[in-house]
Amino acid sequence: MIKWFFIVPAVVAAIIGAISFYLQPNDFIGCGDKPATGTAQCVKADAIVVVSGGDTIARTDEGIKLLQNGWANSIVFSGAAQDKSGPSNAATMRQRALSAGVPAASIYVEERSATTAENALNTSAILANNNFNNVILVTSGYHQRRSELAFKKENTKITVLNHPLLQDKDWSFWWWLSPRGWWLAGGELVKIAIFYLGGASP
Repeated sequence: MIKWFFIVPAVVAAIIGAISFYLQPNDFIGCGDKPATGTAQCVKADAIVVVSGGDTIARTDEGIKLLQNGWANSIVFSGAAQDKSGPSNAATMRQRALSAGVPAASIYVEERSATTAENALNTSAILANNNFNNVILVTSGYHQRRSELAFKKENTKITVLNHPLLQDKDWSFWWWLSPRGWWLAGGELVKIAIFYLGGASP
């Protein structure tokens, strides 16, 4: 009986760790706040792509911070209006970037996407038309893996670098302590499984 007292917590901890690691691929581990020469994964990209959904404001601010720290010269905001009577998410994100001092010429918007698959598909033309060959993809931590799969599926000639937002109002290191955290993680895993089983795009 005593051994189970140690085995069960260890198994649960391993499951939580595996889910966290899998859902949040991060290509910038070990990088500083700004790009650095001589390190393959820490160099400047052509553009930053931020998809709306969840904590859109936190995602937007993370993308703006990356741009202002020199990780790219351009930023793409993608997302339709959550409230169809108002402006699109992408337009709202653009306005937030302008208010933060980002030049209008550096901002691209895609306003039609209501799903992750559509984010990936509908930004393809922007990326191709502007010769953005490597991009930094920004979204919430729980959403990063599925977004990566969608973007790589629709943009086979573009290098997608993952930069998950590890802390927002929906997600944190302690996600496993709340029912919502498990709901988000479980939902992502199910959608990813469907994708690999030949279902619809993630």
